[in-house]
Amino acid sequence: MADVQTRPERRTSEARRAWEASGEPLLQIRGLEKHFPLQQGIVFKKTIGHVRAVDGVDLTVDRGETVGLVGESGCGKSTVSKLLVALERPTAGQIVYKGEDVSQMRGSALKDYRREVQMIFQDPYSSLNPRMTAGDIVAEGWSVHADVAPKKGRDRRIRDLLDRVGLNADYANRYPHQFSGGQRQRIGIARALAMSPELIVCDEPVSALDVSVQAQVMNLLEDLQKDLGLSYLFIAHDLSVVRHISHRVNVMYLGRIVETGTDADVYGHPSHPYTQALLSSVPVHEPALRGKGDRIILTGDVPSPANPPSGCRFRTRCWKAQDVCAQEDPELRDRGQGHPSACHFAEDHQVVPTETNPSPDVPA
Repeated sequence: MADVQTRPERRTSEARRAWEASGEPLLQIRGLEKHFPLQQGIVFKKTIGHVRAVDGVDLTVDRGETVGLVGESGCGKSTVSKLLVALERPTAGQIVYKGEDVSQMRGSALKDYRREVQMIFQDPYSSLNPRMTAGDIVAEGWSVHADVAPKKGRDRRIRDLLDRVGLNADYANRYPHQFSGGQRQRIGIARALAMSPELIVCDEPVSALDVSVQAQVMNLLEDLQKDLGLSYLFIAHDLSVVRHISHRVNVMYLGRIVETGTDADVYGHPSHPYTQALLSSVPVHEPALRGKGDRIILTGDVPSPANPPSGCRFRTRCWKAQDVCAQEDPELRDRGQGHPSACHFAEDHQVVPTETNPSPDVPA
């Protein structure tokens, strides 16, 4: 599989050379914002407000690392993914990849960036062209980036890629409707690998799949990371899935990161009330531990990103909220729990029981 793993020669700018010498993370997101205008009128349109889909996100991804981004639907996770692959332009903030600001890239620089940063989409059904064969889907990017795969060996490369993701190489001539959901997602993964990327943005890649198929796809992604040295930004709303694959986890609520840390920090010692509520909703698989953890039920609906609450955005649903929460926006920092949390009253509280440290005082 040497031809699958070989990355084509990239252009090297001064910023990239400085990045290689600095040892900084592969990807840095600084104060990222994306506001969509709310317009009124048909002929004469007037902007009457903005939807703050992403409103000040900071995170980093190192080489060979998997960083998880979790949160409930509508918190801005998928918008972050679109900004990262330059499908949307940020309103403010920076996306720095190998020392270069992605928002300032144009022409050949943006083309090279999109080759190095690929995406696996959420829906394996709508993300594949039904009129194209699996082989054509995998090879489609080569029509734009012809230097990645010379025409002479493309058929062989397609077969190698399909085999690499666990599909029969003879399936190259089949159409998407002839595959199961898990097989379609494997085609999507092969399409991303075809560009020999360094970073793959996984936008809920297993949420539409059965549990058994989810495990297969997750194991495939882990094997590819070990073999090819890939980095992942893994976006999901299923915390158990993110814990399985991620080295670090970022919890997102209403356009902002509210807690970040290693998987052991966030899952074993959650300090933000929203993170604790998310963890309490995860089913406990061990029968002996069921009923021994806290069950936190949030009241009310998620506020509109077009009109977010003042101060802490979670205060309208938080059982710890006080006057200061409406007046001051809590900073994302370590308040003594060992990892950053954006809560004035952050408190380490183990929600999910374990064999070694159950919660016997919590009523069933």
